[in-house]
Amino acid sequence: MNSMAQALEFFFDGEADTAVRAMWQRLERAGVPSLATRSHRRHRPHVTFALGGAFTRPTRADLAAELHLLALPSIWLYTLGTFPTTENNLVLTAVVDTELLAVHSAVHDVLAKKVRNPSAYYLPGSWVPHCALAQEIDTPTLAAGLAALHPVEPIRAKVDEVGITDTVTGEVDVLFTRA
Repeated sequence: MNSMAQALEFFFDGEADTAVRAMWQRLERAGVPSLATRSHRRHRPHVTFALGGAFTRPTRADLAAELHLLALPSIWLYTLGTFPTTENNLVLTAVVDTELLAVHSAVHDVLAKKVRNPSAYYLPGSWVPHCALAQEIDTPTLAAGLAALHPVEPIRAKVDEVGITDTVTGEVDVLFTRA
């Protein structure tokens, strides 16, 4: 990840937040370093919709305006998985439905040509919506994490807050809060 990156993150309601944190605790009890302890910053359960070098003040204002017009759907976190990379990550992926894709597309319409160095992983057509559970773990630890969490109970996450997170400091500039 770019050390100077900023992320557009959709944060969960209290019930979903608690459910993800319980999964982090299960991982910790199994000896798997979760995001709760592995991260250098205080980590909140979320799904990242975009990642890039910098979101300017005008871009943030445009995003905030768009978010207030959108009907933000619940995000169903359902599948325990990993990505085919050399850095093993354990994630809970979301069910991709038309409502979620519509919000993702609307966000990226606002961001088009306004964010430097956008991460290709988060662009429409490449994005795999997920909530990270553990990052940069070796294969035996990944297997232990899968065993500790399987089977997974689906989590219905309502979006209570959306913000731009500085991935270095963890500071969040809140763009939207559910009324």
